[in-house]
Amino acid sequence: MCIMSVSKSFFNLSLFDFTVLLLLCQHACFLSATGIAKKSVTCEGGSASLSCRSGFIHILGANYGRTNGKTCSAGRPPGQLSNVHCSSKTSLQMMATQCNGRKSCSVHAVNSVFNDPCVGTYKYLQVSYECRLVKQHVTCESFRGDITCEKGVISVHHANYGRQDLATCPHKLATTTHCYSSQTARMRSRCNGKKSCHVLASNSVFSDPCVGVYKYLEVAYSCKKA
Repeated sequence: MCIMSVSKSFFNLSLFDFTVLLLLCQHACFLSATGIAKKSVTCEGGSASLSCRSGFIHILGANYGRTNGKTCSAGRPPGQLSNVHCSSKTSLQMMATQCNGRKSCSVHAVNSVFNDPCVGTYKYLQVSYECRLVKQHVTCESFRGDITCEKGVISVHHANYGRQDLATCPHKLATTTHCYSSQTARMRSRCNGKKSCHVLASNSVFSDPCVGVYKYLEVAYSCKKA
C-alpha cells in the first residue's frame, strides 16, 4: 500500500495540484517491488541532473510547468506565479526518451526542450524516477548485437539507436550527444520472450536519426522467468 506523509500544507493544495500528486503517488506505489522513488525539481533555465549509483534510470512521472505558487518562486513577481494549472503533455515522453536506461542524464528545463505550456508563467521541471536493476547492452554501429539470458527470457525495458554521450563507441564522427531514436517497441517485438536475440545496429534496420553521426544501439533489459 502506498503511504504518504501528510503535513498541514497538504490540505492547502488545489484540486489540480492534488491530482498531480495523486498521479505521482500512483506511479510511486509501483516501487514497492522495484526500488525507492527519487524526485528532482529544477527551476526554469536550469538543468535537471538524474543519476543512479546502481541500476539504470526509469522515469515514473514528469511535468514541466507549474502546479503551485511556492516552488521556484524566489524573486519572481506574482504575475509569473499565479497560473498553477500549467502542465506540458510532452514532459513524460521527453524525459523517458532522454533518460530511460541510462546511468545518468542531464536535461535543460527550458521552453525549447518542452515547448511553452503557459506563456508568461515561470515554470519548473518536476521529475519522479527510480533506479531499476536491469542489464544494459551496447552495440556500435555496423556491428551485430547479441542479447542473451542464461536464465529466463529477455524483457526489454528501453532501447535507443543514436548517441547520448561521446565516450560510448568512440569515433571521429561521434560529434553530438543529442541523437535520440527510441527503439523500445521494435526491440521488444524482436527480443521479448526469447533466450537470445541478435540484431544489427545499422541505419538499414533502424533508419538514420542523425545523418553523419556514428551511432550505437543501447538496450536496457532484464531476464524474467519463462
